[in-house]
Amino acid sequence: MRTRQVLSDDEKRSLYDKYGEAGLKGAGMGMGDFSNPFDLFESLFEGMGGVGGMGMGGRSSRNRAVDGQDEYYSLVLNFKEAVFGVEKEIEITRLESCGTCNEISLKVPAGVDSGSRLRVRSEGNAGRRGGSPGDLFVVIQVILDPVLKRDDTNILYTCKVSYMDAILGMTIKVPTVDGMVDLKIPAGTQPNTTLVMAKRGVPVLNKSNMRGDQLVCVQVEIPKQLSSEERKLIEELSDLSKGKTASKFKLRDLYGTSSSSQKLETAKGKVAEICSGR
Repeated sequence: MRTRQVLSDDEKRSLYDKYGEAGLKGAGMGMGDFSNPFDLFESLFEGMGGVGGMGMGGRSSRNRAVDGQDEYYSLVLNFKEAVFGVEKEIEITRLESCGTCNEISLKVPAGVDSGSRLRVRSEGNAGRRGGSPGDLFVVIQVILDPVLKRDDTNILYTCKVSYMDAILGMTIKVPTVDGMVDLKIPAGTQPNTTLVMAKRGVPVLNKSNMRGDQLVCVQVEIPKQLSSEERKLIEELSDLSKGKTASKFKLRDLYGTSSSSQKLETAKGKVAEICSGR
């Protein structure tokens, strides 16, 4: 009987064809029963999740909480600050319910590098209608050191020594992130030898009790020119190292009748003095 009534009533039939039973419910109550046009609209589409998938959920969607957006900040550190960590006061501009600027204290851990990102939760832009605030992401940029180079957790340094210092060995002062430190150059050090200074590198990020090393590359400087006296002494050293008797410059004339080993050491010392300008 109800179907016949619907089919015989053009207006109800139109509602039935478009909206089914939901349309009949709205039509049966009469337009005068709705004080607000949106009430009729919500009645017709109750449980249908909006019109045509367009996400129109009624007045409730307009009151839904919206989370705040994340904020990004670029922080520049010097080499040592990145190695050992630092605490910085930074001022950020963001959307807040009570203002737009805020200063926060940021603790940067030891071992960060350029490109590292630190996340500070709930320090981003404020949410709307009770939504949660976003997060603050701090992007690190590190100023390069003119002397020390970084390779992950290791620090690289290059030193130059004279060829006599490489032959005889010596102790030199080397710059590190901990300050100047003594480094022993062993006798007979070859060009481009790498010496390891253990635990003088960068702390491992989030594991500050672990550190990398400082690697020192030793470059041996060979003089391009020699004085006549330097040349004679070096030739004599060459002869002694080969077990030969000097012909042009007799060691016994300078050092008496010392043994061969004593002559060699004395000659080395003499060469070192001449080469160092003493």
